[in-house]
Amino acid sequence: MAQPPPDVSEDECLPEYRHLFCPDLLRDKVAFITGGGSGIGFRIAEIFMRHGCHTVIASRSFPRVSKAARKLAAATGQRCLPLSLDVRAFPAITAAVDQALKEFGKIDILVNCAAGNFLCPASALSFNAFKTVMDIDSLGTFNMSRVLYEKFFRDHGGVIVNITATLGTRGQVLQVHAGSAKAAVDAMTRHLAVEWGPQNIRINSLAPGPISGTEGFRRLGKPLGPHAPQCLRGFPSQLAGTHPGEGPVPWAPRKRPSPSPGWGAGGPGSPIMGLSLMFLQVATRPVSAPRFWTSPCRGWATRPRWPTARCTWPAP
Repeated sequence: MAQPPPDVSEDECLPEYRHLFCPDLLRDKVAFITGGGSGIGFRIAEIFMRHGCHTVIASRSFPRVSKAARKLAAATGQRCLPLSLDVRAFPAITAAVDQALKEFGKIDILVNCAAGNFLCPASALSFNAFKTVMDIDSLGTFNMSRVLYEKFFRDHGGVIVNITATLGTRGQVLQVHAGSAKAAVDAMTRHLAVEWGPQNIRINSLAPGPISGTEGFRRLGKPLGPHAPQCLRGFPSQLAGTHPGEGPVPWAPRKRPSPSPGWGAGGPGSPIMGLSLMFLQVATRPVSAPRFWTSPCRGWATRPRWPTARCTWPAP
């Protein structure tokens, strides 16, 4: 069994946080994060809040997000509103967004992190099981984006960060449902970036590989044979450009856009839209690679200058 690398306790706030970002990077911003009660969503909420952002975290399990909200508020001193929400239910989304706007008066950032997954061969996958994952990942992302567009972003602008996966770019056994759903979200990101960009709405996606301390890693981490120690895996905190106890990771140098939710939500990389960043971890060294680059508002395509990440692939 491939064991995850050392990390902080799952769904607990970081005991130490070192970074290269401006401390008040997101001061007085408000972020709505689906799937924010655990895993990647929880860590994104924490990092945002440590940089001055107030958050709304939503999940189908209200006890889970309530507990998470108390931890986040205590650790960061920022406000965190927990909400019960199924991203497949359009009326529930509308009610949740209305409640968030009533509480904070605005929503600057949407992070679509809610997802569903399990291991199953395509030959045994039921039609309903495939539809369920597509509904949560793809339809849920569109539902959230569409409601926030109508309720706030159309008139005020905003930022949308979609959390996808590397599954959508390369074939993998037992994951046709999840890979298809995430590929749809990547395509949706590009289309919406072009369509909504002129209204000052910036949309990007992040595609992490296996991340330890998450529900997906616990469910999908299976025996990988003799090469298990070399498996690709990362940390929730690496999506924020840091590593617990080790400071900034190599791909987050000073004065360069950092491939993280914070980069997608604001900072030096702000003009870039329709981009999907793919996160890999090889031999414990993180790598990021831009897959798409467009700048719809400016009317021309541009290729950003990214820092070179050092990486040594395992010997064949």
